[in-house]
Amino acid sequence: QVQLVESGGGMVQPGGSLRLSCVASGFTFSTTDMSWVRQAPGEGPEWVSTSYANSGRTVIDNSVKGRFTVTRDNSKNTLSLHMNSLKPEDTATYYCARGAYREVMGRRDTWGQGTQVTVAS
Repeated sequence: QVQLVESGGGMVQPGGSLRLSCVASGFTFSTTDMSWVRQAPGEGPEWVSTSYANSGRTVIDNSVKGRFTVTRDNSKNTLSLHMNSLKPEDTATYYCARGAYREVMGRRDTWGQGTQVTVAS
């Protein structure tokens, strides 16, 4: 059974940092592309990043580039999103998702349960 369990969300002041983690199980994590997707209240889902398994390359959306980084630890089946210089507009539920952009956007069944990030003073 495929499971994606996110953690690490919370409330932080603007300019602060958070690290989100996603622990995966039920599939071969080391050979699977993994993404982060976020959804703000009342908004549609927004792709944040994809970590490509074969190349080791990570692509990050321009809106968070330079502030967010992604790491993956294949030995622990864990994908992490390191978020710095957080802004109020980063407030959203963040989801770990199994696959690259085309495989996860519009495919809620590829996402975990999400973790809430709130950026407010």
